[in-house]
Amino acid sequence: MLGSTHGTLTTDSRRARVIACGEQPAPAVHGRPAATDDLDVSGRPLYAGVPDLDRFFRPESVAVVGASDAEGRPNTGITRQLLAWAERVGARLHPVHPTRESVFGLPCVPSVADLPEQVDLAVLLLSDPLPVIEQLAESKVRFAVAFASGFAETGTVGAAAQARLADAVQRSGIRSGLRLLGPNTNLNAFEKFRDDLAGPAIALITQSGHQGRPVFTLQELGIRVSHWAPTGNEADLESADFISYFSEQPEVGAIACYVEGLKDGRSFLLAADRAARRGVPVVAVKVGRTETGARTAASHTGKLTGADAVVDAAMRQYGVVRVDGLDELQDTAALLARARPPSADGVAVYSISGGTGAHFSDLATQAGLHLPPLSAAKQAELHQWIPEYLDVTNPIDNGGHPVGDWRGRRIIDAILADPAVGVLICPITGPFPPMSDRLAQDLVDAAEQTDKLVCVVWGSPVGTEPAYRDTLLGSSRVATFRTFANCITAVRAHLEHARFTASYRSPFDEAPRTPSPSCRKARALMRPGSTLSEHAAKQLLRAYGIRVPREQLVTSAAASVRAAGLVGYPVVMKASGARLAHKTELGLVKIGLTSASQVRDAYRELTDIARYEDVSLDGVLVCQMVERGVEMVVGVTHDDLFGPTVTVGLGGVLVEVLQDTAVRVPPFGEEQARSMLDELRGRALLDGVRGRAPADLDALVEVVMRVQRMALELDTELSELDINPLMVLPRGQGAVALDALASCR
Repeated sequence: MLGSTHGTLTTDSRRARVIACGEQPAPAVHGRPAATDDLDVSGRPLYAGVPDLDRFFRPESVAVVGASDAEGRPNTGITRQLLAWAERVGARLHPVHPTRESVFGLPCVPSVADLPEQVDLAVLLLSDPLPVIEQLAESKVRFAVAFASGFAETGTVGAAAQARLADAVQRSGIRSGLRLLGPNTNLNAFEKFRDDLAGPAIALITQSGHQGRPVFTLQELGIRVSHWAPTGNEADLESADFISYFSEQPEVGAIACYVEGLKDGRSFLLAADRAARRGVPVVAVKVGRTETGARTAASHTGKLTGADAVVDAAMRQYGVVRVDGLDELQDTAALLARARPPSADGVAVYSISGGTGAHFSDLATQAGLHLPPLSAAKQAELHQWIPEYLDVTNPIDNGGHPVGDWRGRRIIDAILADPAVGVLICPITGPFPPMSDRLAQDLVDAAEQTDKLVCVVWGSPVGTEPAYRDTLLGSSRVATFRTFANCITAVRAHLEHARFTASYRSPFDEAPRTPSPSCRKARALMRPGSTLSEHAAKQLLRAYGIRVPREQLVTSAAASVRAAGLVGYPVVMKASGARLAHKTELGLVKIGLTSASQVRDAYRELTDIARYEDVSLDGVLVCQMVERGVEMVVGVTHDDLFGPTVTVGLGGVLVEVLQDTAVRVPPFGEEQARSMLDELRGRALLDGVRGRAPADLDALVEVVMRVQRMALELDTELSELDINPLMVLPRGQGAVALDALASCR
């Protein structure tokens, strides 16, 4: 696990634990117990609560605790900014300071208890906000903001201080509903937002305030930004709360996030699910892909970064668009906020240069965009205005001259009229007035007359040209980019999110709420704190209906011969014992045994090796030999942020070398299980190669779904499960778990 906990509240410490199968205590949600119907079989919530943050962003009254108007003091500048913000949003501001009678001409009260009215928001300009939390609760303050640093981002001592602050807020929240933003946050929520911009807006969430600047300044390019939530260390309010809230706001077209660490994996998934249900795109930079990035993020915010592969998979499950750079964040969020749903997934590339079109098309195709060849009839139509010697298949090269007259607009309209084209992209590598001016205007005019997406890449490094600053940026319908890469990233995200939204079914709606009959059988096999032998692990699989070979556990050579006769030759013999994970490397597996004498000798050799290696055995397994299949691995691990995760991949003795796996966070449906297989580099092996029959994909998917059920129901008992190999037989013949390892908590 990358990063450091620094005492952060993780998924395990925040959620209710399942005492036994079927006994699911309702976990507290911001101090209020959840209804049992809102919990899954492992006691986790199934629906995201949406905090009412209206009074946070647009309060009627604000208290500034620690307000100052003394020149040269940091609190003075903050107080001045808050005064201006309160005036803009129409809020009454009340300064609070124990030794001042007035601040900036406003009457000042000595304490929160002396406020002349109940306030919606208290801004705490204090080095230690903890002492005033109780006062805020007594005064029925709804929201508080703590700017102070020196908490979990500083290490163990700070983490302990943050835990005390979080506990105080939670206790106060139970009584009064108080919610806290911060600590270690800033003034970004109180920025001056432009109110003269129309269209869907971007709502912004950042844990590091400075990292949101590129998105916030999109307003200077005419793109509306409606909210900014600087979540800081997230002692109480977290990114998930704001995702849930923003997804309900009618003016929000997309949510842009800069995330250094997730406070609670389940809360994040529930919030992403709410956004997915409403079709609101969430675009996120999540740092921590590398060990260095994870360590730096942890030191800055004190969050648990989480295993990046799991974070990445979880985001894909719920349609969160993950990007790497802040430039990608701003461009992708801007496009997703404003673009209408595509009518087709075909992309047409139109340029005045064959080289430009070919270059862009190569990059777009490599990124997975679909560039359909235009029909013969459409090509003939385009050749009315474009010379015959130029290629108009897609990309479309006009040679330059038609751009400068009436033909330019006709070409654009003809391309957009093609039903296979959903997106038109025009890369303009540099300004060449007056032709580029005419081209830009034609693209803007055409975009106003179509529901299809029109994108322009303005490649000039200057960016002061009127065609760019006035014509393109002045259009609310044309998406303008400065680089090929960002355009391709954003368009791909737009098309993929549209497909995702069209077919999205919330896995939480179908998550199991009551334990299966297998649960109690399986729990009886668990041994807390121990690793099960292969034989015991296979009994666990049997309890969940997962097929295993015919086998018997024996403790003598004579018994092994009798067992082989019952199982049927040829047989495999394996040493069986707890904590015996790599039997093959130790020589503790014998395959292809066809006679009683071979079985007898194998038993003696296996037990001799075990004694020499000082390996404790519970016996020797005599197993049916299963061949002619694809070796896969299916497993369960526990992630500190998201809880149980399910992995599937190519298996066998080289599984650790190949590392060809896909992961999902339960709950998920059969469609997600099948998509896991599509992510594997070795996917073709399951379809049949070199004359082999296709594997039984349905049986493999069924095993994945049964393992998921096991992971959910045995979450508090099962630490790890490894089925390797799972032999997937030819189509219609099923799948057999040849080996298994299970660890108990």
